[in-house]
Amino acid sequence: MADAPAQDAVVSSETEQLILVDEQDREIGNDSKAACHDAHGILHRAFSLFVFNRRGELLLQQRSASKRLWPGYWANSCCSHPRRGEDMQTATRRRLREELGLECELKFLYKFQYQADYGELGAEHELCWVYVGSSDAPVRVNTNEIADWRFIAPEDLDREIMQHPERFTPWLRLEWQRLRGEFRDELPAARIKEDRKA
Repeated sequence: MADAPAQDAVVSSETEQLILVDEQDREIGNDSKAACHDAHGILHRAFSLFVFNRRGELLLQQRSASKRLWPGYWANSCCSHPRRGEDMQTATRRRLREELGLECELKFLYKFQYQADYGELGAEHELCWVYVGSSDAPVRVNTNEIADWRFIAPEDLDREIMQHPERFTPWLRLEWQRLRGEFRDELPAARIKEDRKA
């Protein structure tokens, strides 16, 4: 495994170039991260990773208070963007290592488009690829990116989102609904439970 960056390393910037796409996810250009999130956002390519442990619990992260959008909200294990000239495999592996000090195999499940405003501070407007993976390696969070983290059982996350939706990012709520519905059998948690029955 490659060495993870220092736990307080600066691994993102508002000037990094992201990939602009059309609604069919065809690349149409590049712009800065800042510009992509201004006003109501410019459609750009992104990814969301859901990493589970051997008990079938999902790793959640609480976004750093320094984040421009949704600071302090709980989100899925890792979410970010491929940069200009970067393929998705390279980007997802880089970001897992930068944010969580992890490496794991990821399985692509689906992609979708969404737009969400965060008051007057900007918005997400993304064509997002969603992946799942499993790891029992020690988590080593980057404190510039992540304020807190925890593992949670899927049933407990269902309950928390129902009771306190305002604590979670809009993309997590959208993605988790589909993962617990049409993609339920693809989750490591579901496979682990079936193994126990065998």
